[in-house]
Amino acid sequence: MSDPRPVLVVTSLHDPTADVVISELHDRDIPVVRLDSGDFPASLSVEAQITQRGLHGLLHTPTRTADLANVRALYYRRPTGFAFPHLDEQDAKFAITQARYGLGGVLASLPGCLYVNHPHRIGDAEFKPSGLAVAVEAGLLVPPTLVTSSPDAAREFIKAYGPAIYKPLYNPIYLVDGVSSVVKVAEVSTADIDDDVAGTAHLFQKRIPKVADVRVTVIGREVFCVRIDSDLLDWRTDYSKLSYTPVDAPLGTVPALHHYMDHFGLVFGAFDFAIDGEGRWWFLECNPSGQWYWLETETGLPMCAALADLLERQT
Repeated sequence: MSDPRPVLVVTSLHDPTADVVISELHDRDIPVVRLDSGDFPASLSVEAQITQRGLHGLLHTPTRTADLANVRALYYRRPTGFAFPHLDEQDAKFAITQARYGLGGVLASLPGCLYVNHPHRIGDAEFKPSGLAVAVEAGLLVPPTLVTSSPDAAREFIKAYGPAIYKPLYNPIYLVDGVSSVVKVAEVSTADIDDDVAGTAHLFQKRIPKVADVRVTVIGREVFCVRIDSDLLDWRTDYSKLSYTPVDAPLGTVPALHHYMDHFGLVFGAFDFAIDGEGRWWFLECNPSGQWYWLETETGLPMCAALADLLERQT
């Protein structure tokens, strides 16, 4: 008899990666409840109690109901934020915080649930300085990096380690002439540094003389490594110029990746590395909510099946 416990998939309406995972789970007769927390409370409602029995209750979408005490796994992707446009600014701010700490707190506290990944652990792992420090602790090679708001410190760093690049510490979406845009990774020189650096925190890093990049997708204990060849500083700026080759990780890298994952309490991670001319892999970052399915379509690596195994709790 099949296990009736559902998998909750928390993401936006338009998420092709979630679509393929849900399709795979349906093929396995695994019940799925898909929801976007941004739909609360218009078309998503919750009735949760915390008693001596623990947390229990129901979550309702327009087409499904989930028993909160019997959720098999929660796949946390990229839900939209809470919004209350019909309220004035102060009331909307209050309502958003109540929704976040109410519904968000319930979804983060499901008993016996496997989180891929837990939203709080995602938040912890998104701090780049923390990720770089843990990568060093795990034994991975990390480029010299500076986080600063001091123009003088930035100039000294570039003199010592140049060529250097600038990276945003977090990349919110900007609207430029109504079009979504992001701040790009760019090479910088001392001449580019002015007093505006003092306005906030910035990340500068020694530029690795790379010959290729590697995206490593870790799903549970499964590790999928894909070499990405291009002539781009940041391969994510033009996917049409990329070519892909499945590769094996250097000796000692896989245990280091699991050390990193265990530190942050993750079961999924998308790691980026730069390969230098000597074949060494330099850790750049780990995205706990990174994209991965396009690599399966390019290489045939069975990542969707691995993720479905994890959510089904076969592994």
